[in-house]
Amino acid sequence: MKNITIQSGTLKDFVFDLKSNFNGSLDCNANEYKLTLDNALIKGSIEAIAYQEEMKFFDFDIVFLEDVQLTINSISSSPTYFAYCSEGTLEHSFGISKNIHSIKAQQNAVINTVGVVSNVFHFKKNIAIKLALIGVVTAAIDDKDALNSKIKNTFINQQESFVHIGIQHINISQKLEQLRKIDQKGIVRNLLKKGILQIILAMEIEHHSNKYNATETIINCLTLKQIDQIKLLSSVIQKEPADSYSIKSLAKQTGLSPNKLQEGFKLIHNTTVNDFITLIRIEKAESLIRNTDLNISEIVYSIGFTSRSYFSKIFKQKYNCSPKEYKYSQNSLAITA
Repeated sequence: MKNITIQSGTLKDFVFDLKSNFNGSLDCNANEYKLTLDNALIKGSIEAIAYQEEMKFFDFDIVFLEDVQLTINSISSSPTYFAYCSEGTLEHSFGISKNIHSIKAQQNAVINTVGVVSNVFHFKKNIAIKLALIGVVTAAIDDKDALNSKIKNTFINQQESFVHIGIQHINISQKLEQLRKIDQKGIVRNLLKKGILQIILAMEIEHHSNKYNATETIINCLTLKQIDQIKLLSSVIQKEPADSYSIKSLAKQTGLSPNKLQEGFKLIHNTTVNDFITLIRIEKAESLIRNTDLNISEIVYSIGFTSRSYFSKIFKQKYNCSPKEYKYSQNSLAITA
């Protein structure tokens, strides 16, 4: 096993430390870095960007050709990490602790370090890893910054280091893919990435509410294959919201029991199967109101609802106005434009 030690500090120091250990070609553009690697130890790329020193983002798309233990030495302002693994498996421990946590594909982890304990990441050889890492330096947070202050109050226990493992919420996975596809340059690219990262952190706060304690049990009940099946089913519903769905037919389609199907939807979407279907239909209706000339009745039946009054009630709950009022406001905006 190869042991590599990196000092956590400024993003520039961190990236240059990575380069000195892994070699490779480094491209720098303002506060954004890309390290391209192709040698006997590691292949792939590591991208990084910082927003002042309060928030950093790392995107690892790598494979080690031998077992590697990567130690990130802690300093007084060590970040709290939000880790999202979309491919492969890696392990994490604090220092030389024997308490090792596995972070698998489709899982996320919240890692908080208190004191001078190091974060150690363990990589197995020939395992392709795609890992997104958001670091928030809570010690630098101004209480006037609403989002970061909320992160500090929601996740950070100043008394002890911790790791919480959960399943990636599908909306966060989609935001990460959106971030990776940004092709704009300069300040526009910078602002788009920052906006998406802030949305992801806001989603983490929204979904947290006692979730991590509950999900450990559910993770043991659902395999990664079953989670992938539920995500695939979710995509089908999003593409074809007007189809007729029942818990029984959906359970049969995935091979899961109705109870496990519901557990999976609550874990991934934080809602029930039926409520998820209703939400997707309402969002589709909103898009049709904005982008087509269909009247409200045509829209209602085109997305799978059978009752216009029920549709209007649910629509108003989400958008704070009736479908008719919403359509009128969109028409008014179009005329003004």
